[in-house]
Amino acid sequence: MVAEHSPLKAGASMEEKLQLNHPWLVAVWPGMGHVALNAGVYLLAKLGMTSIAEFDVNELFDVDSVEVQAGLIQPVRKPRNRFFLWTDPAKKHDLVVFVGEAQPPAGKYAFCRQLVEFARGLGVERVFTFAAMATRMHPEHPSRVFGAATDRANLDQLVRLELDVLEDGHVSGLNGVLLGAAAEAGLQGACLLGEMPHIFAQVPFPKASHAILEAFKTIAGIELDLTELAEQASAVERQLGDILAKVEEQYQEGRLAHEKVEGEDEESFSADDEEPDEEPDDEEPADEENPKPPPRRSTARIRLEELFEAAAKDRTKAFELKQELDRLGLFKEYEDRFLDLFKKAE
Repeated sequence: MVAEHSPLKAGASMEEKLQLNHPWLVAVWPGMGHVALNAGVYLLAKLGMTSIAEFDVNELFDVDSVEVQAGLIQPVRKPRNRFFLWTDPAKKHDLVVFVGEAQPPAGKYAFCRQLVEFARGLGVERVFTFAAMATRMHPEHPSRVFGAATDRANLDQLVRLELDVLEDGHVSGLNGVLLGAAAEAGLQGACLLGEMPHIFAQVPFPKASHAILEAFKTIAGIELDLTELAEQASAVERQLGDILAKVEEQYQEGRLAHEKVEGEDEESFSADDEEPDEEPDDEEPADEENPKPPPRRSTARIRLEELFEAAAKDRTKAFELKQELDRLGLFKEYEDRFLDLFKKAE
């Protein structure tokens, strides 16, 4: 049971004492490329997890903006932090996944100590965090998984899996602080960081999420079908590869154009330079008169409702919904409703 003074709100399944089998904790937060969050959400969807509790630590979060809908200012909303449970049918070790909507700007250590205290109360034996590692990798290259551990046994396991061990440096944010707090409390664990291109740090990069889960399912010894995530990773890889190809092509064209006009007088250079400016001028009125964007958005909303309905009936379809929300840039708007899909059925 959750004590009255606890910063946790009990979920339906917390009304009776949880009896877990050697549970592990996985904690994720939003970050570069949605790498950690998408890996966590994939676990929720494909393992059919259910919510069990929620942190209530509003004193650690401040508010610097409010949402406006149809001209009306909405009530202040602070980030939510929720726990989800998967009971291992093989009875080896259950999984508790913590999903935080945001990292507190202050009090990170206090936040992590509270989280670890709850984890220890559940009997958690190992703690994992997922994160992104931005490098100069090309989108078409395989994503490496980097790792750091709280203890020699976990580190040796990362080495046996041939992961890239972080020899020196820092693991910033709660991804690192939580493991420090866990080690202090006598819990073992590790951070798994999926590699992604630094030039696409703001774009969802599922290949890194896939690489993390490939490593994690081996460590955890669990059955996890990664087909859907692999397909999304391939699609994004092609899209980003096309973008880079176009950028490189434009760069080459610009370089050749520069070489062509080099040495010409200022007047001839100005005349050549005016040509590219004509295209945006011609396109702007067309964009303003184009009636297609509103219908596309309306159609997208209808599609989202269909996906929400499908995910409510079958949680394994929730990741398809997450992909569409990411594509439309609407996950933040629908985050509460999305995570509510994993509430325990009444």
